[in-house]
Amino acid sequence: MRLLILFFSICLFMKEQTVFDFHKDCEMNRWRIVNDDVMGGISSSSISLNDEFDAVFSGAVSTENNGGFAMTQASVSVEVPSDATRVKLRVKGDGKQYQFRIKSTLSQRYWYVQSFETSNNWEEIVLDLKDFYPSFRGYRLDKDNFSSNKIEKVAILIGNKKNEDFKLTIDHIKIN
Repeated sequence: MRLLILFFSICLFMKEQTVFDFHKDCEMNRWRIVNDDVMGGISSSSISLNDEFDAVFSGAVSTENNGGFAMTQASVSVEVPSDATRVKLRVKGDGKQYQFRIKSTLSQRYWYVQSFETSNNWEEIVLDLKDFYPSFRGYRLDKDNFSSNKIEKVAILIGNKKNEDFKLTIDHIKIN
């Protein structure tokens, strides 16, 4: 019995905080697309729910007209617990590299960024919060890495400096 109580006590301290779970929160209107067409590019993308209630971010990246990225983003309101150290994404990718991005305030002009590789299988991507570095328009900034106690915007971006189709299926995003 003591072992069971200890186990549940540990679980309470290690509780994950859900940023977005597409199976429970189907508010797809919170997600919007920002592609390189904001600066003359012609990349295209969309985000939608599939039949299993996973989000699917897909499209085609084009480097024509100085383009080369596609992004989906959502406003959130997440208090980051002081003991939280990681962001966890459950995704099924296509073997391509993506970026997960966070902002601590909606008015912040730059993102905190971390890249991750995907496979063609469901996997859990674990990203350390302390490793999110500040970036503006693809340039790393001379500022400290992420250390805020809140997240107000999240995004997923693909921009591998080549023409490519992509598809990333997302089950959930959590912090622990």
